[in-house]
Amino acid sequence: MEHLFLQAANSQITERPPVWMMRQAGRFMKEYWDIKNKYSFLEMCKTPEIAADVTMLPIDLLDVDAAILFSDILVTAEAMGGQLSFEAGVGPLFANPVKNEADIDALLVEGTEDRLKYVADAIKVIQQRLNGSKPLIGFAGAPFTVMSYLIEGGSSKDFKKTKLFIHNQPALAHKLLQKIADVTVMYLNMQIASGVNALQLFDSWALALSWDDYTEFSHRYNTQIISKLNRTGIPIISFCKGSSVFAPLMAESKPDVISIDWNADLLNMKNSLPKGIAVQGNLDPFLLYADKKVIKERIHKLFDRMRGTEGFIFNLGHGIMPDIPFDNVKFAIDTVKEFRY
Repeated sequence: MEHLFLQAANSQITERPPVWMMRQAGRFMKEYWDIKNKYSFLEMCKTPEIAADVTMLPIDLLDVDAAILFSDILVTAEAMGGQLSFEAGVGPLFANPVKNEADIDALLVEGTEDRLKYVADAIKVIQQRLNGSKPLIGFAGAPFTVMSYLIEGGSSKDFKKTKLFIHNQPALAHKLLQKIADVTVMYLNMQIASGVNALQLFDSWALALSWDDYTEFSHRYNTQIISKLNRTGIPIISFCKGSSVFAPLMAESKPDVISIDWNADLLNMKNSLPKGIAVQGNLDPFLLYADKKVIKERIHKLFDRMRGTEGFIFNLGHGIMPDIPFDNVKFAIDTVKEFRY
Protein backbone atom coordinates (compact mmCIF):
# COMPACT_ATOMS: atom_id res chain seq x y z
CA MET A 1 0.00 0.00 0.00
CA GLU A 2 1.24 3.51 -0.80
CA HIS A 3 2.47 5.51 2.19
CA LEU A 4 0.15 8.17 3.62
CA PHE A 5 2.72 10.89 2.89
CA LEU A 6 3.00 9.91 -0.78
CA GLN A 7 -0.78 9.66 -1.13
CA ALA A 8 -1.17 13.24 0.14
CA ALA A 9 1.77 14.48 -1.96
CA ASN A 10 -0.01 13.04 -4.99
CA SER A 11 -3.17 15.01 -4.11
CA GLN A 12 -5.21 12.13 -2.73
CA ILE A 13 -7.60 12.26 0.23
CA THR A 14 -6.10 10.52 3.27
CA GLU A 15 -7.71 9.17 6.46
CA ARG A 16 -5.66 11.69 8.44
CA PRO A 17 -3.02 14.21 7.41
CA PRO A 18 0.47 12.70 7.24
CA VAL A 19 3.05 14.47 9.39
CA TRP A 20 6.73 15.30 9.21
CA MET A 21 8.48 18.46 10.38
CA MET A 22 11.24 20.53 8.88
CA ARG A 23 14.41 20.19 11.00
CA GLN A 24 12.85 17.12 12.62
CA ALA A 25 16.29 15.50 13.12
CA GLY A 26 17.91 18.31 14.98
CA ARG A 27 19.04 20.31 17.93
CA PHE A 28 15.87 19.95 20.03
CA MET A 29 16.79 16.26 20.57
CA LYS A 30 19.21 15.07 23.26
CA GLU A 31 20.06 12.12 21.00
CA TYR A 32 21.14 14.55 18.27
CA TRP A 33 23.59 16.22 20.66
CA ASP A 34 24.93 12.82 21.75
CA ILE A 35 26.10 12.47 18.14
CA LYS A 36 26.90 16.16 17.46
CA ASN A 37 29.24 16.38 20.47
CA LYS A 38 31.48 13.73 18.87
CA TYR A 39 31.67 15.13 15.32
CA SER A 40 31.61 18.42 13.43
CA PHE A 41 28.45 19.22 11.51
CA LEU A 42 30.14 18.62 8.15
CA GLU A 43 31.58 15.31 9.39
CA MET A 44 28.03 14.27 10.26
CA CYS A 45 26.81 15.21 6.78
CA LYS A 46 29.73 13.57 4.98
CA THR A 47 29.81 10.25 6.85
CA PRO A 48 26.97 8.10 5.44
CA GLU A 49 26.51 5.96 8.57
CA ILE A 50 26.31 9.03 10.83
CA ALA A 51 23.97 10.88 8.42
CA ALA A 52 21.78 7.77 8.48
CA ASP A 53 21.85 7.63 12.30
CA VAL A 54 20.62 11.23 12.51
CA THR A 55 18.04 10.78 9.73
CA MET A 56 16.55 7.85 11.65
CA LEU A 57 16.20 9.69 15.00
CA PRO A 58 12.75 11.18 14.29
CA ILE A 59 11.58 7.88 12.78
CA ASP A 60 12.63 5.95 15.89
CA LEU A 61 11.72 8.56 18.53
CA LEU A 62 8.75 10.40 17.00
CA ASP A 63 7.31 7.93 14.45
CA VAL A 64 6.77 10.64 11.84
CA ASP A 65 5.31 9.60 8.47
CA ALA A 66 8.41 10.45 6.41
CA ALA A 67 12.15 10.68 6.92
CA ILE A 68 14.16 13.54 5.48
CA LEU A 69 17.80 13.13 4.56
CA PHE A 70 20.18 14.62 7.12
CA SER A 71 22.34 17.06 5.17
CA ASP A 72 22.52 20.80 4.54
CA ILE A 73 21.40 23.13 1.75
CA LEU A 74 24.96 24.45 1.37
CA VAL A 75 26.68 21.19 0.40
CA THR A 76 26.20 22.10 -3.28
CA ALA A 77 28.03 25.42 -2.75
CA GLU A 78 30.85 23.62 -0.95
CA ALA A 79 31.13 21.07 -3.77
CA MET A 80 31.48 23.99 -6.21
CA GLY A 81 34.45 25.35 -4.25
CA GLY A 82 32.92 27.38 -1.44
CA GLN A 83 35.15 27.11 1.65
CA LEU A 84 32.39 26.20 4.09
CA SER A 85 32.57 25.87 7.86
CA PHE A 86 29.98 25.93 10.64
CA GLU A 87 30.73 28.00 13.73
CA ALA A 88 28.85 27.45 16.99
CA GLY A 89 26.46 30.31 17.69
CA VAL A 90 27.11 31.84 14.25
CA GLY A 91 26.11 29.23 11.67
CA PRO A 92 27.53 28.63 8.20
CA LEU A 93 30.49 30.70 7.00
CA PHE A 94 32.21 30.89 3.60
CA ALA A 95 35.86 31.96 3.83
CA ASN A 96 35.83 32.92 0.12
CA PRO A 97 32.63 34.92 -0.48
CA VAL A 98 31.71 35.83 -4.05
CA LYS A 99 32.49 39.47 -4.85
CA ASN A 100 33.18 39.60 -8.59
CA GLU A 101 33.18 37.69 -11.87
CA ALA A 102 36.51 36.00 -11.15
CA ASP A 103 35.02 34.52 -7.98
CA ILE A 104 32.06 33.17 -9.99
CA ASP A 105 34.39 31.74 -12.65
CA ALA A 106 36.34 29.95 -9.91
CA LEU A 107 33.25 28.02 -8.82
CA LEU A 108 33.09 24.60 -10.45
CA VAL A 109 30.22 22.71 -12.04
CA GLU A 110 32.28 19.79 -13.38
CA GLY A 111 33.12 17.20 -10.77
CA THR A 112 30.50 18.26 -8.24
CA GLU A 113 28.67 14.93 -8.59
CA ASP A 114 31.78 13.05 -7.44
CA ARG A 115 32.28 15.47 -4.55
CA LEU A 116 28.67 14.93 -3.44
CA LYS A 117 28.81 11.12 -3.69
CA TYR A 118 28.66 10.89 0.12
CA VAL A 119 25.02 12.02 -0.11
CA ALA A 120 24.17 9.22 -2.56
CA ASP A 121 25.92 6.77 -0.22
CA ALA A 122 23.94 8.09 2.77
CA ILE A 123 20.63 7.69 0.91
CA LYS A 124 21.43 4.03 0.21
CA VAL A 125 22.27 3.36 3.88
CA ILE A 126 19.11 5.15 5.06
CA GLN A 127 16.90 3.20 2.65
CA GLN A 128 18.41 -0.06 3.90
CA ARG A 129 17.48 0.96 7.44
CA LEU A 130 14.00 2.17 6.54
CA ASN A 131 13.42 -1.04 4.58
CA GLY A 132 10.29 0.36 2.97
CA SER A 133 8.68 1.34 6.30
CA LYS A 134 8.62 5.08 5.53
CA PRO A 135 9.34 7.24 2.49
CA LEU A 136 12.58 9.24 2.38
CA ILE A 137 12.59 12.90 1.32
CA GLY A 138 15.74 14.29 -0.31
CA PHE A 139 16.36 18.00 -0.78
CA ALA A 140 18.50 20.83 -2.07
CA GLY A 141 18.83 24.55 -1.53
CA ALA A 142 17.31 26.70 -4.28
CA PRO A 143 19.76 28.84 -6.29
CA PHE A 144 18.82 32.24 -4.85
CA THR A 145 19.14 31.02 -1.27
CA VAL A 146 22.48 29.29 -1.93
CA MET A 147 23.71 32.38 -3.78
CA SER A 148 22.83 34.61 -0.83
CA TYR A 149 25.12 32.61 1.46
CA LEU A 150 27.94 32.69 -1.10
CA ILE A 151 27.69 36.48 -1.49
CA GLU A 152 27.06 37.36 2.16
CA GLY A 153 29.72 34.90 3.35
CA GLY A 154 27.18 33.38 5.73
CA SER A 155 23.79 34.17 7.22
CA SER A 156 22.34 37.66 6.90
CA LYS A 157 19.56 39.67 8.48
CA ASP A 158 19.02 42.07 5.56
CA PHE A 159 20.74 40.46 2.50
CA LYS A 160 22.20 43.86 1.67
CA LYS A 161 25.20 42.52 -0.29
CA THR A 162 23.01 40.07 -2.22
CA LYS A 163 20.48 42.74 -3.15
CA LEU A 164 23.20 45.15 -4.25
CA PHE A 165 24.67 42.36 -6.36
CA ILE A 166 21.43 41.51 -8.17
CA HIS A 167 20.54 45.18 -8.67
CA ASN A 168 23.94 46.52 -9.73
CA GLN A 169 25.32 43.43 -11.49
CA PRO A 170 22.30 41.43 -12.71
CA ALA A 171 24.25 39.71 -15.51
CA LEU A 172 26.77 38.38 -13.00
CA ALA A 173 23.98 37.32 -10.65
CA HIS A 174 22.38 35.32 -13.47
CA LYS A 175 25.73 33.74 -14.33
CA LEU A 176 26.12 32.57 -10.72
CA LEU A 177 22.50 31.44 -10.40
CA GLN A 178 22.77 29.38 -13.58
CA LYS A 179 25.86 27.59 -12.28
CA ILE A 180 24.11 26.77 -9.01
CA ALA A 181 20.98 25.64 -10.90
CA ASP A 182 23.01 23.30 -13.11
CA VAL A 183 24.64 21.69 -10.06
CA THR A 184 21.28 21.47 -8.27
CA VAL A 185 19.64 19.59 -11.17
CA MET A 186 22.50 17.10 -11.19
CA TYR A 187 22.41 16.77 -7.40
CA LEU A 188 18.67 16.15 -7.16
CA ASN A 189 18.69 13.69 -10.04
CA MET A 190 21.53 11.88 -8.26
CA GLN A 191 19.33 11.68 -5.16
CA ILE A 192 16.48 10.23 -7.24
CA ALA A 193 18.85 7.65 -8.77
CA SER A 194 20.06 6.76 -5.25
CA GLY A 195 16.53 6.01 -4.06
CA VAL A 196 14.74 8.97 -2.47
CA ASN A 197 10.93 8.84 -2.61
CA ALA A 198 10.30 12.62 -2.76
CA LEU A 199 12.27 15.87 -3.00
CA GLN A 200 11.97 19.32 -1.44
CA LEU A 201 13.50 22.47 -2.91
CA PHE A 202 14.30 24.91 -0.08
CA ASP A 203 14.26 28.59 -1.07
CA SER A 204 14.58 29.67 2.53
CA TRP A 205 15.37 33.36 1.93
CA ALA A 206 13.03 34.15 -0.96
CA LEU A 207 11.04 36.42 1.37
CA ALA A 208 13.92 38.94 1.14
CA LEU A 209 12.89 39.64 -2.46
CA SER A 210 10.28 41.87 -4.05
CA TRP A 211 7.79 40.25 -6.44
CA ASP A 212 9.76 41.34 -9.53
CA ASP A 213 13.10 40.27 -8.08
CA TYR A 214 11.68 36.92 -6.95
CA THR A 215 10.35 36.38 -10.47
CA GLU A 216 13.69 37.13 -12.11
CA PHE A 217 16.27 35.82 -9.64
CA SER A 218 14.48 32.94 -7.92
CA HIS A 219 11.37 31.67 -9.70
CA ARG A 220 13.10 31.46 -13.08
CA TYR A 221 15.72 29.03 -11.74
CA ASN A 222 13.38 27.00 -9.53
CA THR A 223 11.16 26.45 -12.59
CA GLN A 224 14.15 25.37 -14.63
CA ILE A 225 15.28 22.89 -11.95
CA ILE A 226 11.86 21.30 -11.49
CA SER A 227 11.45 20.95 -15.26
CA LYS A 228 14.73 19.01 -15.52
CA LEU A 229 14.16 16.46 -12.76
CA ASN A 230 13.56 12.78 -13.46
CA ARG A 231 10.44 13.08 -11.38
CA THR A 232 8.33 10.12 -12.53
CA GLY A 233 6.77 8.83 -9.32
CA ILE A 234 8.80 11.30 -7.22
CA PRO A 235 6.70 14.15 -5.78
CA ILE A 236 8.46 17.53 -5.76
CA ILE A 237 7.79 19.91 -2.86
CA SER A 238 8.52 23.60 -3.32
CA PHE A 239 9.19 25.55 -0.12
CA CYS A 240 10.05 29.13 0.61
CA LYS A 241 9.62 31.58 3.42
CA GLY A 242 7.19 33.90 1.69
CA SER A 243 5.09 31.20 0.06
CA SER A 244 1.94 32.91 1.32
CA VAL A 245 2.92 35.72 -1.09
CA PHE A 246 4.67 33.82 -3.87
CA ALA A 247 2.47 30.68 -4.11
CA PRO A 248 0.81 31.73 -7.41
CA LEU A 249 4.27 31.98 -9.02
CA MET A 250 5.49 28.82 -7.30
CA ALA A 251 2.55 26.95 -8.83
CA GLU A 252 3.74 27.96 -12.32
CA SER A 253 6.85 25.83 -11.73
CA LYS A 254 4.52 22.79 -11.55
CA PRO A 255 5.64 21.23 -8.26
CA ASP A 256 3.45 18.50 -6.79
CA VAL A 257 3.30 20.19 -3.38
CA ILE A 258 3.73 23.77 -2.17
CA SER A 259 4.81 24.20 1.45
CA ILE A 260 2.98 27.18 2.93
CA ASP A 261 4.27 29.46 5.69
CA TRP A 262 2.09 30.32 8.70
CA ASN A 263 1.00 33.76 7.47
CA ALA A 264 -1.73 32.38 5.20
CA ASP A 265 -5.04 30.61 5.68
CA LEU A 266 -4.15 27.17 4.36
CA LEU A 267 -7.55 26.32 2.88
CA ASN A 268 -7.77 29.64 1.04
CA MET A 269 -4.28 29.01 -0.29
CA LYS A 270 -5.16 25.47 -1.38
CA ASN A 271 -8.29 26.67 -3.16
CA SER A 272 -6.33 29.36 -4.98
CA LEU A 273 -3.87 26.84 -6.45
CA PRO A 274 -4.38 24.77 -9.60
CA LYS A 275 -6.04 21.39 -9.03
CA GLY A 276 -3.46 18.67 -8.49
CA ILE A 277 -1.06 20.75 -6.37
CA ALA A 278 -1.07 19.61 -2.75
CA VAL A 279 -0.23 21.85 0.21
CA GLN A 280 2.08 21.28 3.14
CA GLY A 281 2.06 23.21 6.39
CA ASN A 282 1.42 25.47 8.03
CA LEU A 283 1.55 25.54 11.84
CA ASP A 284 3.56 28.40 13.32
CA PRO A 285 6.55 26.60 14.90
CA PHE A 286 6.38 29.00 17.86
CA LEU A 287 3.11 27.30 18.85
CA LEU A 288 5.20 24.32 19.91
CA TYR A 289 6.42 26.37 22.88
CA ALA A 290 2.81 26.70 24.10
CA ASP A 291 0.87 24.53 26.54
CA LYS A 292 -0.10 21.13 25.18
CA LYS A 293 -3.78 22.05 25.37
CA VAL A 294 -3.12 24.99 23.02
CA ILE A 295 -1.04 22.84 20.64
CA LYS A 296 -3.85 20.28 20.36
CA GLU A 297 -6.54 22.94 19.87
CA ARG A 298 -4.58 24.65 17.08
CA ILE A 299 -3.82 21.41 15.26
CA HIS A 300 -7.48 20.33 15.45
CA LYS A 301 -8.60 23.77 14.29
CA LEU A 302 -6.35 23.49 11.23
CA PHE A 303 -7.57 19.95 10.52
CA ASP A 304 -11.22 20.95 10.83
CA ARG A 305 -10.53 23.76 8.36
CA MET A 306 -8.91 21.33 5.91
CA ARG A 307 -11.51 18.57 6.34
CA GLY A 308 -12.38 16.88 3.03
CA THR A 309 -9.43 18.45 1.20
CA GLU A 310 -7.30 16.17 -0.93
CA GLY A 311 -3.55 16.70 -0.90
CA PHE A 312 -2.72 17.99 2.60
CA ILE A 313 0.52 17.21 4.48
CA PHE A 314 0.83 18.53 8.02
CA ASN A 315 4.07 20.37 8.73
CA LEU A 316 5.34 23.58 10.25
CA GLY A 317 5.54 26.86 8.34
CA HIS A 318 9.31 26.65 8.86
CA GLY A 319 11.73 24.50 10.90
CA ILE A 320 11.65 23.48 14.55
CA MET A 321 13.66 25.82 16.80
CA PRO A 322 16.42 24.18 18.87
CA ASP A 323 14.96 25.04 22.28
CA ILE A 324 11.42 23.74 21.66
CA PRO A 325 10.76 21.01 24.26
CA PHE A 326 11.05 17.53 22.77
CA ASP A 327 7.88 16.47 24.66
CA ASN A 328 5.89 19.20 22.91
CA VAL A 329 7.07 18.05 19.48
CA LYS A 330 6.21 14.44 20.35
CA PHE A 331 2.80 15.54 21.66
CA ALA A 332 2.06 17.45 18.44
CA ILE A 333 2.97 14.46 16.27
CA ASP A 334 0.91 12.09 18.46
CA THR A 335 -2.02 14.52 18.19
CA VAL A 336 -1.81 14.36 14.41
CA LYS A 337 -1.48 10.59 14.35
CA GLU A 338 -4.52 10.06 16.58
CA PHE A 339 -6.74 12.31 14.47
CA ARG A 340 -9.29 10.88 12.04
CA TYR A 341 -11.49 12.88 9.68
